[in-house]
Amino acid sequence: MSDALDRQDRLILHHLQRDARMPLTTLAEHVGLSPNATGERLRRLVRDGVVTGFHARLSPEALGRGLTAFVEVKLERTDSDVFAAFAEAVRDAPDIEECHMVAGGFDYLLKTRHRDMAAYRAFLSDTLLRLPGVRETHTYPVMEELRADFGPMLPAPRGAGG
Repeated sequence: MSDALDRQDRLILHHLQRDARMPLTTLAEHVGLSPNATGERLRRLVRDGVVTGFHARLSPEALGRGLTAFVEVKLERTDSDVFAAFAEAVRDAPDIEECHMVAGGFDYLLKTRHRDMAAYRAFLSDTLLRLPGVRETHTYPVMEELRADFGPMLPAPRGAGG
């Protein structure tokens, strides 16, 4: 799909990533199109699945989730039943913000959020180690978040203003 995106589409996406609440008229000014043409392009980008949603960024600290930890998870066995049971259980775990199946020395990489280290330890013993198939975990608490984005960042097309 990205091959079908022209300069104006990429510029629309670039600006939406920075401010999805931008009024359509302002977005149109940034991309050099009329509001109607910009609106049509935006509707097409949503319809074609390029834009998959509009989200609010919430402050983990304000919500009492100031500790981020990445966790490597190794499963006991790598068969489809264990993968399916683990995946289903992870979907219902509110402390798990992201879960990715990976290739390499472990099976899954989790991004988790917690109030503090005591809350993480409780999550580890009461939730994570009780998930189906979990054999081993390695935890990496985040000391400082340098960059957190919503999806792949699309640079502005060359020569783009605004």
